[in-house]
Amino acid sequence: MNLGIIVILITTTGYISNLLNWRYLNYKIIHLLYYIGALVHETSHAILCVLTMAKIKEFVIFSSQPHVTHQKSKIPIIGEVLISFAPIAGGLLFLFLINHYVLGNYFVIPSFDNFRDLLTGGEKILSQINIFEWKSWIMILLFFNVGAMIGPSTQDLKNVWPILIIFFFIKSPFLIQFGLMAICLILINIVLQIISILLSKILTIKVCK
Repeated sequence: MNLGIIVILITTTGYISNLLNWRYLNYKIIHLLYYIGALVHETSHAILCVLTMAKIKEFVIFSSQPHVTHQKSKIPIIGEVLISFAPIAGGLLFLFLINHYVLGNYFVIPSFDNFRDLLTGGEKILSQINIFEWKSWIMILLFFNVGAMIGPSTQDLKNVWPILIIFFFIKSPFLIQFGLMAICLILINIVLQIISILLSKILTIKVCK
């Protein structure tokens, strides 16, 4: 397992999550949650722009295409990589802070060492949800837009595509565990989206009858 595969999976699952949101969950509450995810995503970009001395030219959140445009980082290559992948770290940090400081470590996040842990880890996280607990609902609402929060956009990848091949030769256990956790959370996001889509279809059919 290498970091290149992890990046591809994070990008693919993030894209699927955003597609489900805009195509099948066209509700105001879902769009509001999407913008919360987009705010975390773009703010992560912006913070790394400042840290790597890349002047910000535009910061847009409330759009179907939220984005940050910036000049090139004054730190060659590494600066662009850090800016492009900042939302992965920023999104996970945001969720950790909410869980720790707002929810009092209500959710226990398992460790991730290989692809099998995506299933077992996801099951462990979902099993902690209690629909009668307000803390669970806070995390459910946040989970709904982990894809928008964490997943790199196509533009993020375009900014660093010439060096992406290097990622296929990186086998850092820490970064891979970090990436697997991100993939697991996005997959939970997708599962919740699919459940919501099915429920909305069922309710629509019953109302029509």
